[in-house]
Amino acid sequence: MKLRLLLAGALLSSQAFAQVDLINKVKDNGADAPLGYEWETIVDIEATPVKNQGASGTCWSYATTSFVESEMMRMGKTPVDLSEMYTVRKVYQDKGEKYIRLHGYLNFAQGGALPDVLYVIKKYGAVPQEVYNGLNYGTEINRHGEMEGALKGILDAVKGNKNGKLSTSWRTAFDATLDAYLGEEPAQFGYNGKTYTPRSFADEVIGIDPDDYVQLTSWTHHPFYDACQIQVPDNWTWGTSFNLPIDEMMEALNASLEAGYPVAWACDVSDKGFSIKNGIAVMPNQSWSDMSTEEAQAIYAGPHEEAIIDQEARQEQYDNYLTQDDHGMVIQGMVKDQEGNIFYIVKNSW
Repeated sequence: MKLRLLLAGALLSSQAFAQVDLINKVKDNGADAPLGYEWETIVDIEATPVKNQGASGTCWSYATTSFVESEMMRMGKTPVDLSEMYTVRKVYQDKGEKYIRLHGYLNFAQGGALPDVLYVIKKYGAVPQEVYNGLNYGTEINRHGEMEGALKGILDAVKGNKNGKLSTSWRTAFDATLDAYLGEEPAQFGYNGKTYTPRSFADEVIGIDPDDYVQLTSWTHHPFYDACQIQVPDNWTWGTSFNLPIDEMMEALNASLEAGYPVAWACDVSDKGFSIKNGIAVMPNQSWSDMSTEEAQAIYAGPHEEAIIDQEARQEQYDNYLTQDDHGMVIQGMVKDQEGNIFYIVKNSW
C-alpha cells in the first residue's frame, strides 16, 4: 500500500503549544525548487474553505466538522460554517466528568478523536460559527494553553479530595472557566430568521444521522472483521472502530471517495516526508538518514519510487511508537501524477 498526499492548508504563525510544536517540526521539510508533478483529477469532493485551528490541539474538531460540512453539500444542503469550539466545549465537559470518575486515570488534554464531533452532534447538537466562535479571551485565533491548564488545575484539585468528599460546586467552577474562555454556550439562537436550540439545529439544518457513519482501522493485535478500540490516549470515549486488513481498509477508502463521500482521517504528520512547504507528503523507499541533502530534496521534486507500507510495516510503526495519531485531516479526493501514481487530496486546518 502506498499513501501519498496533496495538502491544502493555512499555515499558522509560531506559538509555543503542542500543535504548533508539531508544525515547527515539519515546516522546513521539502524542496526549494518547483515541483515537477503533473496532476490529473480522479475525484474532487466539494469542501468548505480551510480554517485555522490556531494554537490549539483541536484538529480533530476541525477535521470532522469539515467532514460534516462536506456531507451537507453531498446531501444537497446549503453548507453552514459550523462551530468547532461548541464541540470542543462539550467534549471538555464530558471529558472532565470522566476524568474525575476515573480518579485522574484519563488523558485530559486538548486532543481528541475524530468521532468526538459525531458524539457531540448526537448527544447535544451543533451551532453555527457565527453563534459561538469560542474567542472570549482577547485573541483572533484559538490559544488554548492557558485554558487547558486552568481546567486541568480545577480537576486535579477536585481529584485530590481535600475535604474527604467531593463538593457540589466543582462542575459549576469548571463550566464557569469554560464560559470565561470560550463564552457561555447558547441555549437557543436565531439563524436565518428562525429560532433553534443546538439540538434542533443539528436535526433540522445539518440533518445527518451520526449513526450512519463508521470508523475503520487496521491492526494485527485485534481480530479482523470485528470492532476494537484504537488504543491511543486521545480516544477518551473508548469508542470502537471496525478492524479490517490494510488492503481492504484502503479499498473502502477509495470506494467512499469514488462514491462522493469525504473521509476524516487520523494520521501522523511528524514524518519528514510530510512537506508543508511543497503541499505534498511522500514516503520514500530509502531511509532519510541514508540520503544526501540533494537526494532528500529530489524526493519532493517529482515522481519517484516510494515505500510499500504493508500490514506488518504499519503494525511495527505503531508498536514502536514511530507512528502515532498526532493530527486529524479530511481526505477530499484523488489525483494521479504523470506516471499513474495515486495521490489523495487532503484538507488541513493549518
